[in-house]
Amino acid sequence: MKIFTLWNVRGMDGNMAEYVSEILALLDKEYTKEYKCYLNHENPWQLLIATILSAQCTDNRVNIVTKDLFVKYDSLEKFANAEQSELEEDIRSIGFFRSKSKNIIACSKRLLYEFNGEVPSSIEELTSLAGVGRKTANVIRGNIYNIPSIVVDTHVKRISKKLGFTDEDEPEAVEKELMKVLPKEHWIRYNMQIITLGRTICTARNPQCSTCFLNGYCRAGREKTDDK
Repeated sequence: MKIFTLWNVRGMDGNMAEYVSEILALLDKEYTKEYKCYLNHENPWQLLIATILSAQCTDNRVNIVTKDLFVKYDSLEKFANAEQSELEEDIRSIGFFRSKSKNIIACSKRLLYEFNGEVPSSIEELTSLAGVGRKTANVIRGNIYNIPSIVVDTHVKRISKKLGFTDEDEPEAVEKELMKVLPKEHWIRYNMQIITLGRTICTARNPQCSTCFLNGYCRAGREKTDDK
């Protein structure tokens, strides 16, 4: 297997495309071409609220909280009319519960009064909502509207840098680089596959480089191999 890395292929037509293609093929083989959202939801506004809650928090924790939250607040109207202090108590186990409560109420009101209760699909309209940045907007665009989008979370940024797809640190800059490197039809799938990889094999604290199927393509993996 011929191995390409960012530092010897960027700017060399053809080689980068082949390098990327090999990695994506391995991701598809390991995780299939199917994808799923890790945040439990039954409709677009629930996913939007769950994603707002997920900032600086694990999806598992959010799912534990929303299991009861979406029963108590089973409509946008109930979220929009919620007492902030009460909502804060309902999501207290999630980080930044005060600001998130405030944003969820404001976001719900705007969805009702300016968007007729519908979650918009454009990046501009989504990011105009309280508590919604590009990451949250792209989660909605990809999972609800199936619009090719790249969600840059901590796993996507960290592992994309290891694979040599980007050297950027700012999420929006990483997103733009990945949009250039990856084929559009793989954007949503890449998000899910890399997040799964980051949670299971390539964890931040203890990456299992020796058993990783992308070992030969990864900066860290190759450095460890070269050190032996």
